[in-house]
Amino acid sequence: MKTVKLGSQGLVVPQVGLGCMGMTSMNGWDIYGKADEQEAIATLHHSLELGGSFLDTADMYGPGLNERLIAKAIKGKREKYIIATKFGYEVDDNEQLTWNYNGSAAYIKKAAERSLKNLGTDYIDLYYLHRLDPNTPIEETVEAMAELVKEGKVKYIGLSEVSSATIRKAHAVHPLTAIQTEYSLFERDVEAAGITDTLAELGIGLIAYSPLGRGFLTGELKNPDDFPADDFRRNIPRFQGDQFYKNLELVNAVYSIASQKSVTPSQLAISWVLAKGHVPIPGTKRVKYIEQNIAAADIVLTKDELNLLDSIVPLGTSIGDRYDANSMAGIDK
Repeated sequence: MKTVKLGSQGLVVPQVGLGCMGMTSMNGWDIYGKADEQEAIATLHHSLELGGSFLDTADMYGPGLNERLIAKAIKGKREKYIIATKFGYEVDDNEQLTWNYNGSAAYIKKAAERSLKNLGTDYIDLYYLHRLDPNTPIEETVEAMAELVKEGKVKYIGLSEVSSATIRKAHAVHPLTAIQTEYSLFERDVEAAGITDTLAELGIGLIAYSPLGRGFLTGELKNPDDFPADDFRRNIPRFQGDQFYKNLELVNAVYSIASQKSVTPSQLAISWVLAKGHVPIPGTKRVKYIEQNIAAADIVLTKDELNLLDSIVPLGTSIGDRYDANSMAGIDK
């Protein structure tokens, strides 16, 4: 797989990364179906064999379980992987989520040391603030992150789900390498809000999580009952009631184009993100899907095909909120 420059600070990553959230449970809940440790580790290893060395995790996944799973998988070959992890959802000393946001300098130091221990490493390649702490100025948070860079514990820094105004304030304190946000054919708010323009201006990369629309763009979901009873997507408005079926019509249009190109809807969705100049990190815990996802990097979309895909879900299309009301409140706008 080819590599690309992520931002302008020197980090080079594979074109397609791997979102690891679903490889472990979180607070006792399975994410996107039941996880199996052996299969997850096999997926991480096979991803590396195919050139997929860019792994994305967070301290809140588990909490801690996901980082420790990655530590098992990369043991003895740490230097072959590029590891990104996140902090900001407060995890207490008993490894319990408080569901508060914490971007204070004191907490950052504690969170980074914990992640380093969990990951079994002495450095983190890319360290993100997971969500903006409304009680801590972003300048203070980034200053503390910059201190980790000076100490050699972190190589590059980024933010997740933040506005252009926050990005500019943060970047003035220490150069940002990447902004992580949900971005897909289904979710283009960062374009509408001008955030992608801000990133291009400042030389900051965009990491697209959920590039498959949390499963919608796989073409495998046919009705809301396809989710297990404890699947968190049941609480997301775009997967509920009439909105689900309206969105399904859009998916079917994507599916039609994928069929014409003899690729899967998932691969088409990933190649669309790549064509936009961003780095997708589709999540999976299964070997067969890692092969499909990485193969998407070889798909070439013509200008006409890009325009057609853009027209299926144009900017401003109402497809329902991507989180419940409480989680939506945590996104910086």
